[in-house]
Amino acid sequence: MKLSNQGMGAIMMVLQKCLMEERDIVPLLQEMNFQVDGPSQSELIVTNPPVVSFDDVEISDDATSTTENSELSKDDVSSEEE
Repeated sequence: MKLSNQGMGAIMMVLQKCLMEERDIVPLLQEMNFQVDGPSQSELIVTNPPVVSFDDVEISDDATSTTENSELSKDDVSSEEE
């Protein structure tokens, strides 16, 4: 018996939720309910997948500034070569 794609996705969502909320993963895994499904009843699905909310997540501009800085250093290197 294997996890279905849906089951694997549900476990990945539990992991993401726990990382974002900095909490223990074990209680959420214990709350999950599994059901046999799929061709020849050989896959497990999760009947109560977690809900992940991004309401309190802020996106910083650090990635953009890093990209801009690396592009500047590339330009500096090419102008030194000339």
